[in-house]
Amino acid sequence: MNKTKQNKLKVIVILGPTSSGKSDTAIALAKKFNGEVISADSRQIYRDMNLGTGKVTGKWLKLKGKNTFFKAFLSEKVPHHLLDFRSPRGKYNISNFKKDCENKIKEISKRNRLPIICGGTGFWIDAITKGTIFPEVKPDLKLRKKLTLFSTEKLMRIIKKKDPLRAKTIDSKNKVRLIRAIEIIEELGKVPVIKNSPPSNINFLQIGIDWPQKELTEKIQKRLNNRWQAGMIKEIKYLKSTYNLSWKKIQSFGLGYFWIPLFLQNKISKEELREKVLIAERGYAKRQKTWFYKNKTIIWENNLPKIFTIVKDFLK
Repeated sequence: MNKTKQNKLKVIVILGPTSSGKSDTAIALAKKFNGEVISADSRQIYRDMNLGTGKVTGKWLKLKGKNTFFKAFLSEKVPHHLLDFRSPRGKYNISNFKKDCENKIKEISKRNRLPIICGGTGFWIDAITKGTIFPEVKPDLKLRKKLTLFSTEKLMRIIKKKDPLRAKTIDSKNKVRLIRAIEIIEELGKVPVIKNSPPSNINFLQIGIDWPQKELTEKIQKRLNNRWQAGMIKEIKYLKSTYNLSWKKIQSFGLGYFWIPLFLQNKISKEELREKVLIAERGYAKRQKTWFYKNKTIIWENNLPKIFTIVKDFLK
């Protein structure tokens, strides 16, 4: 089994802002160190949301494990997990991810392979590496339906009035998280201080992929251009017709999924659409970096040979 001398499982975490090259790095590491990738992206879990999320391509297959069979998503001969496995109509939260990710780490390690968590959703990664414990509040579907119609600005005003402390720390642009916070406030009176209980049986190595701002902006622009050419607008049309999603539901996924429905409803021009999505992607990258830079245990490196050396030393 993949363990340290202290009987701890070894897990690599590849993180960073959008378009930084996390997926390519994780795949390269998996090929070199006999690993499997676990996605930590809150939107890549959904089927048929490919171009808008920057999802790696591949196909589903069954892999034989010890006394069990399980489904994995194969990309470039590297098994990927928690990727492309939920309907966009369904609900999947951070508690679901935490449980599923912990189970995948155990499964992969039992096969004497290296678990590699890869993603840009900092909250999800922290849930695993820090062992975050979340308040047990059941979803209020009626309240959620009502709050979905509100703008993020209005949701923030509600939180500021009801729980000023949480308002200072929450991502004001993340509508899903804002709605969940209000849901918890209505049930408990306020959002309790989140407690962390790091897993004692896992040794994490967190590597951040980042670039100077000018280079990162160019990478974001280049990837967006490729997505437009590949048919990102068609993807939104397909999602709506295939899963019978409302425009509001599609917009709740954020970034391009927020702006493309406005274009398809003739509310903005194609030129405005491209500009808005680019601005949204840049803003998202900035928020990701702000989140990750608070974590002083992350090793920042974008040179692949150097990353190989770091991982090799960690695995000794």
